[in-house]
Amino acid sequence: MLNIFHYLLIALGINILMFIPAFKYKTDKLTDLSYALTFIILIILALLLKQLTITKLILTLMILAWGLRLGIFLFIRIRKMKKDKRFDGMRESFFRFLKFWTLQGLAVWVILIPALFFINSNINKIIWLGFFIWAIGLVIESIADLQKYRFKQDKKNKDKFIQEGIWKYSRHPNYFGEILCWIGVYIFVFTSLTSFQKIIGLVSPLFIIILLLFVTGLPMLEKYADKKWGKQKNYQEYKKKTSILIPWIPKK
Repeated sequence: MLNIFHYLLIALGINILMFIPAFKYKTDKLTDLSYALTFIILIILALLLKQLTITKLILTLMILAWGLRLGIFLFIRIRKMKKDKRFDGMRESFFRFLKFWTLQGLAVWVILIPALFFINSNINKIIWLGFFIWAIGLVIESIADLQKYRFKQDKKNKDKFIQEGIWKYSRHPNYFGEILCWIGVYIFVFTSLTSFQKIIGLVSPLFIIILLLFVTGLPMLEKYADKKWGKQKNYQEYKKKTSILIPWIPKK
């Protein structure tokens, strides 16, 4: 039986393996695909190695739904974009690019910790509130991504920022949905975890929150937006009246 650290090695192995062709061909098409695929492989492997129960199957399907949606969306997007600007100056450096892929594998493992604890547990108690929080997050994230994708595909919107649909109520609704998804997963499995696992498992939603709010999410996108549209009066008004994360009625 695999323990929690075996899954870390598998996550790292998947991403290092995907790194090889990504570095060789200097492509960004495998990066986000590998991220989603690692979630899918780990959770399916965990389920197959334990006795199947309805609650574990539900959790697996939750993560599969999230992973497949994200993976398909990001793969379609990168095929249109051709390359990801985040990796400019990085994909040419073996060690810098390898560092990113290694950290990506580590991130997947950290986020999946409470789910892996649950799959390996012999207790099958769940909190349905967690499922509904996850579902709301997935819907919000899916709608936000689809609306922004369609907005960018319209040539008349070139060099414009989106402020319609759910983006009228939040400047980063997709991140809000992402955070809700993993808070929901943690709550869903909470009662089946030991006291120690509950504390360790809390790293999953906290990691997502810290990453998106303070590291690679909002700070980078807000800086980019300020640089591109900061001098435009309509953007200044949008930024002033629109919630940065949680969808809310715009200020007057």
